[in-house]
Amino acid sequence: MNIIRKILKDKFAKVAFFVLLFLYIVILLADFIAPYSKYYSNRDLSYAPPSKIYTITTDGKISFPYTYNYIREFEPTLMQTIYKQDRSQKHYIKLFVKGETYKILGFIPCNIHLFGTSDNGQIYLLGTDINGRDVFSRLLFGGRISMTIGFLSLFIVFPIGLLYGGVSGYFGGLIDTMMMRFAEAIMAIPSFYLLIILAAILPSGMTSIQRFCLIVVILALIGWAGFARVVRGMVLSIKNEDFISSAKTIGASNIRIILRHILPQTTSYVIIAMTLSVPSYILAESGLSFLGLGIQQPDASWGNMLKEAQEFTNILYRPWLLAPGGLIFIAVLAFNLLGDAVRDFLDPKSKIKG
Repeated sequence: MNIIRKILKDKFAKVAFFVLLFLYIVILLADFIAPYSKYYSNRDLSYAPPSKIYTITTDGKISFPYTYNYIREFEPTLMQTIYKQDRSQKHYIKLFVKGETYKILGFIPCNIHLFGTSDNGQIYLLGTDINGRDVFSRLLFGGRISMTIGFLSLFIVFPIGLLYGGVSGYFGGLIDTMMMRFAEAIMAIPSFYLLIILAAILPSGMTSIQRFCLIVVILALIGWAGFARVVRGMVLSIKNEDFISSAKTIGASNIRIILRHILPQTTSYVIIAMTLSVPSYILAESGLSFLGLGIQQPDASWGNMLKEAQEFTNILYRPWLLAPGGLIFIAVLAFNLLGDAVRDFLDPKSKIKG
């Protein structure tokens, strides 16, 4: 708690902390907040623009928020599809409305959504994609993958890196040399090309969950080596301290010394490394999904949603498809700002050097 209080004194870190807190709360409650499920699709409204919300009627009176449904038409003079509003019926926006059924915590059935419309109305806060799926709803569900992959990877990277680096630095000599050469060999593997090769040989029938787990494992197994090298360097300087000699004198085993006395001394660096590593995993997953090597449709991630925006016509005429890129930018920036604040607090010397 003391760390949090110290960090929140930095105005940029404070903003970053609450932005990330808001994002994680929203994606946790995605089923409730999203007006549609992640598999909802209306092919008749492909690339429909964001719904326009009105609070003033045509005669100038203040009204409850309402919107109109879109009608898809083909414009022969422009040779393209256009959307017009069906002004024959207003659809009022309501809170806590009944909609598609989902499960709270995965097992409690519920059909109440935060907001929706009356009388079979349609509301698309950020428009729809090529398949007529609500972009806003998919952003929330896609965030569950893009914002959690980093933390899941850390559960593999840091235990392996800590133990491997700790053993290598503590024993030194031939053991250290052999372990570090192996780590350097892992670091020399071009991770991006390795992932491309794996994506090419993976069975096409793999589910997105299986592919997601595989991405987490691969990113983690490639990323631990660099972390282990830094831990090894820290252990080399710590193992000659007096308290380590005292532990050896009273007969403590090597494993106990490594786990109970040496590795806890690296806590500050571990916390800093964790906060600064998450953005790289978010970008890695987004990049892989953008290239079609990660999460596959119809499941959503910010990376594969952003893939549609690579076409110039979509960027020009359908800017709402760039929304996943904006969220990736915000999340990565927030993690970096928070990581910098954690580093400055736990390692004041780095701030002086900077």
